[in-house]
Amino acid sequence: MDSQDSLSQDAPPQRNGALRVAVIGGGVAGLTAAYELAGAGRAQVHVFENGPQLGGLASGFKGRENWDWPLEKFYHHLFTNDDAIIRLTEQIGAGDLLEIHRPSTVMHFQGANYPLDSPAHLLRFPHLSLPEKLRMGLVLAYLKYHPRPPWRSFDRLLADEWLARRMGETAYGKLWRPMLEGKFGPHFQDVNLAWFWARVYKRTPRLGYFRGGFQAFVDRLGAAARARGVTIETNAPVRSLTPLPAGGFRIESGEKGGEGGEPSVSRSFNAVLSTVSPGLMQRLAPELPDSYLAQLGSLRHMGAVVMTVALDRPLLKNTYWVNVPKAEGLPFLVLVEHTNMVAPGHYGGDHLLYLGDYLEPSHRYFSMSQEELLAEFLPALQRFNREFRPEWVTGAWLHRATYAQPVPVRGYAAMIPELRTPLRGLYFASMSQVYPWDRGTNYAVEIGQRAARMIVDDSGQ
Repeated sequence: MDSQDSLSQDAPPQRNGALRVAVIGGGVAGLTAAYELAGAGRAQVHVFENGPQLGGLASGFKGRENWDWPLEKFYHHLFTNDDAIIRLTEQIGAGDLLEIHRPSTVMHFQGANYPLDSPAHLLRFPHLSLPEKLRMGLVLAYLKYHPRPPWRSFDRLLADEWLARRMGETAYGKLWRPMLEGKFGPHFQDVNLAWFWARVYKRTPRLGYFRGGFQAFVDRLGAAARARGVTIETNAPVRSLTPLPAGGFRIESGEKGGEGGEPSVSRSFNAVLSTVSPGLMQRLAPELPDSYLAQLGSLRHMGAVVMTVALDRPLLKNTYWVNVPKAEGLPFLVLVEHTNMVAPGHYGGDHLLYLGDYLEPSHRYFSMSQEELLAEFLPALQRFNREFRPEWVTGAWLHRATYAQPVPVRGYAAMIPELRTPLRGLYFASMSQVYPWDRGTNYAVEIGQRAARMIVDDSGQ
């Protein structure tokens, strides 16, 4: 176990002196909260990370020894208006890592790729009439440039119904409904308009990426937290979270099942911030009131399956991102040629593709082997480049997450659990609570900062 503090502590939490805070989860939200808590007062902060490295869904891997940079397991970039994470990057002295790119994004439609990331590109799209294109453009402009509306009114509207009515069934049915269906599967008709508005409102054509990948940012954030005195422990799954009679909580952590000869360790804290999935939060804190547990259980989500494929040459010419509507009959929702935005020289000359999909956790892709999925995905690559041959493939890596995309149904605003749980001193912050914004590292930073302020305010530090 990689630990900076493995002492057993089973005493009641300290009521005088420093506030002892546990953060469960070493992703961007948890690390941000730990960094902010340690800088706000006299808090002693301990981060418990289940895995061997920090970063959560933003963590990276090195597929080969000759890669200079790790690559995210699940594709990542920033928008240039992701102010929270950009400010934090500067604050921790990591501004030198951030680079801005202007890659090409296209829609795959009836076997061809069409850029649709500007009004001019939309006007050149050949499969809609001019009135249909103008109507769609006006709706998108209304959503994009509308001063922030009372989004709670959009929360009560279904995106599928509203967009079909405003854009017209033909235009919406050709381009947007297949994308919504691809992202949310059988839940797509339940998704509300506030989520769609937020996606359009925030999207920018220029994208940010960190030198060294998002793992480089995460490592700098972890180092900045440690410099403020935060203890960060990896390979430290939290096995139980127990309220103490005198207040506070006892956390038992250790290797899963006590494997590897590592004994479990018990520590006591005044406050606990959990940044895990809603389902895991239910299991960790069964003492929460039934009403709060029911809120956690009511949140729907999609999982993600992402295959990273290394080629010995480019698949696409200058195109970074390809949206693939389900109507195209292809076995994935998105194709991202990462090395058409970030130079392949950082990855030993490999040309790297992401082939990804959002799926229900029960989908067969979650039980298929890497070889089986690769065999399913590769034939589709000829749709994007007729010259593609399987011999171009020099490596592949499969990553899966059963909790990757919340499903924001109509009325979602009232369903979101409060960060401050009914158990005094216990807080919960997850991607399901950043609504109406979509999940992403910018909003992980925001919710981590919000949770830290709440803990400090409640403690009177």
